[in-house]
Amino acid sequence: MNLTTEVFGDVMVVHAPDELGAELAGQLSAYLSSRRRRRIVFDLDGTELIDSAGLTALLDAQDQLRQKGGQMRIATSNPTNRKILEITRLDRQLEVFSSVIEAVKSFQ
Repeated sequence: MNLTTEVFGDVMVVHAPDELGAELAGQLSAYLSSRRRRRIVFDLDGTELIDSAGLTALLDAQDQLRQKGGQMRIATSNPTNRKILEITRLDRQLEVFSSVIEAVKSFQ
């Protein structure tokens, strides 16, 4: 899986694909667990479709990072994605920020 990433200090920003669904969920977990960085911001701004498997993949990724002593933040200004996180109450389990900059700064 090729995901666009950026590094800001010790924080890696992962830009999510257009669709975050069942086809990519397993690959996403494997991708994130193979990274050495323990602080990850997952940017959902460019994601147009998130299904239940995609949401589960986000939770699994967070759990994997926590087991390694890491942390994950979600960044999205996309109102649809924010609503999905609110409706599923994942905004209570994942730390969600309005921008990548805010999410990266939250690690300091």
